[in-house]
Amino acid sequence: MTLKVEIKPGERIIIGESLITNGGGRAKLFIEGDAPILREKDVLPARQADTPAKLVYLAVQLIYLKRGDETVLEEYRALAKDFGEAAPGARDILDAIDNCLLIGDFYKGIKQAKRLIEYEEQRIHHV
Repeated sequence: MTLKVEIKPGERIIIGESLITNGGGRAKLFIEGDAPILREKDVLPARQADTPAKLVYLAVQLIYLKRGDETVLEEYRALAKDFGEAAPGARDILDAIDNCLLIGDFYKGIKQAKRLIEYEEQRIHHV
């Protein structure tokens, strides 16, 4: 199945282990194959992972890009366990992430991890 991605001028996208930057006008890419793909808006640079939820997101992002690397999975499990103990109300989101990772749907796991960041931000602003 071919994936069609449109990128804006200057927008970056990760395909596999390569960072691609659009230098011109809007571009349409037709991608065939099974490489992990992340748009710039979904990429969390390591230097910006400055909260527990963002650290979980970063781990899930790396699991996706590295196709389930066991070392990163172990790091994710420790981070998720700590987050769940500190914020039991986030258990449903953490379970959703776990389920995605368990079935190998790593990209969907990223989307669930984004929900965890939103949860954390709501709790911080609520206090």
